[in-house]
Amino acid sequence: MSSSLYGDATPEDVKNAKGIHLLTNNTPNGQKVQILLEELKELYGTKSTTSILQFQTGDHKKDWYLRLNPNGKIPTLIDNNQSPPFSVMESSAELLYLQATYDTNNEFGFKNPLEWSQALQWLYFWHGSAAPYLGQYAHFAKFSEEKIPYAIKRFKDETNRVLGVLEIHLSGKYTNEPRDYLAGNGKGKYSIADIGAWSWMRLLRDEKWREEFDLPPHVVKYIDRIAERPAAQRGIGKEYD
Repeated sequence: MSSSLYGDATPEDVKNAKGIHLLTNNTPNGQKVQILLEELKELYGTKSTTSILQFQTGDHKKDWYLRLNPNGKIPTLIDNNQSPPFSVMESSAELLYLQATYDTNNEFGFKNPLEWSQALQWLYFWHGSAAPYLGQYAHFAKFSEEKIPYAIKRFKDETNRVLGVLEIHLSGKYTNEPRDYLAGNGKGKYSIADIGAWSWMRLLRDEKWREEFDLPPHVVKYIDRIAERPAAQRGIGKEYD
């Protein structure tokens, strides 16, 4: 793997990085991994470095990057502590890798297999059923030059449906026990399932989005609760711009 991971065109700050290195951009998918790295640093002193990719210059589509991540998306995680260095693509897979490899006390995971299964369910739910809808809504409603009413309505409706799913779970509608976090017994425990969701969900509290979605009350409390974590704020901070 080491012979093909880096090439002559690989930037020096990438090929010469030590330890954990994240190639990222300060967008929701990048931020979820940035947040976990900040949490690991705060808890364990885990060190990492970053390279900020520029979409405008197409860094993520260049051959040197496709060696690391054939999908040409951000973020990409490289663990130079492994021999040979190990690369991980897909943000949720990166959360899983970091938790399994560096969260030795399972602070962001679970030892109980049923609680862990619950965390995986919500991590995959957000990755596969929620983030794509919100991302597509943003594309068609905010960035596309051609405004297609059907596409805008479809992805807005699906985003609202997903928010309703989260409200059912967080409110304890069928358990009579409201939750603070997505996974874990009782009110739950902050985990990678929450990190994976919050980097996207926080956008819905922004003034640019707030009037476009009817946020249910338990979802609002959930977003604001995680926003109080210092590592969450650092993980979306200007350091990653």
